[in-house]
Amino acid sequence: MRVFGMNYDTGFVSAGSTTHEPFDPETVRRDLRVIREELHCDAVRLTGGVQDRLELAARFAAEAGLEVWYSPFTNGLDRDGLKAFLLDGAERAERLRRTGASVVYLTGSEISLFTDGFLPGRDLVERLTLFADPMRMREAVPIARAAVRDFFAEVMPAVRQRFGGLVGYAAIPLEDVDWAPFDIIASDAGYRDTTNAAAFPQTLAAAVGQGKPYAVTEFGCCTFRGAADVAGATEPVTYDEQGRAVQLTTSLERDEAGQSRYLLDLLRDYERGGVEAAFVYTFANRHLPTTGDPAHDYDLAARGIVRVLPDGSWTPKAAFHALAQYGRARAQTLERT
Repeated sequence: MRVFGMNYDTGFVSAGSTTHEPFDPETVRRDLRVIREELHCDAVRLTGGVQDRLELAARFAAEAGLEVWYSPFTNGLDRDGLKAFLLDGAERAERLRRTGASVVYLTGSEISLFTDGFLPGRDLVERLTLFADPMRMREAVPIARAAVRDFFAEVMPAVRQRFGGLVGYAAIPLEDVDWAPFDIIASDAGYRDTTNAAAFPQTLAAAVGQGKPYAVTEFGCCTFRGAADVAGATEPVTYDEQGRAVQLTTSLERDEAGQSRYLLDLLRDYERGGVEAAFVYTFANRHLPTTGDPAHDYDLAARGIVRVLPDGSWTPKAAFHALAQYGRARAQTLERT
């Protein structure tokens, strides 16, 4: 495995706010140095829907010595808005690449779910109802797949004109992306749980065997007991209209050791399986802070490897220390070879 990476959220836009508030540049700079110097990651996947934040974080990441996977992750745009965002991002990523930084550009993330016009529904909430209605889903998926392919057939030539490095896309399985225009095959569906564990080795082998480098751009689990069994499911938390966590949907017990085991097990699977790059999800879920009230300790429903405190600072979880040890040992091995 060439790349041991970490996801870093610069702010997913929803309900008029983002999942990274406040966005303090110096905090971001320190976080990215921690990812490089303490976790010993090779790369960081920077996600978010605010272009200036992505560009600033990308510069900080390059300064820290990280390979930058510049990854717009937008929500609520239409197809024209998404195209404009991706082309703007390609230009910004290229400016950084021309300074000598190592940059990979991902042309969006899970666009069929988060962009208007691919799947039926006025917004993400409506589109997610499809998963509970198999008949409607069967009708919608072929249309969405054709729309995704048409979109990239239109967008990729313009991206290539603006960005001279390697290009990929962070996909989900229902999209069945045509990978011919891309350099890297990438998937946000790197989760192993009870729904896919039996077929996981075969599925991974098929993904790796497509003739291009394969990257797992997202995998991880929450911090409650049993989270590994439902790693790919939606977090057990509800939000208000402003996108703030307001309630855990069930009683949860903290299990940081379980989160650590899950991440290390999957990293070893990806190493053995010939994956090009694997990105842990995620460094911090700032929209899911810990609290003194166990019934509202939203960090239990977070996949972050650090525990975000009410004042916005963070403290390492067990997974942070486990990944730091993994990264350090990996770096030492690479130095000897």
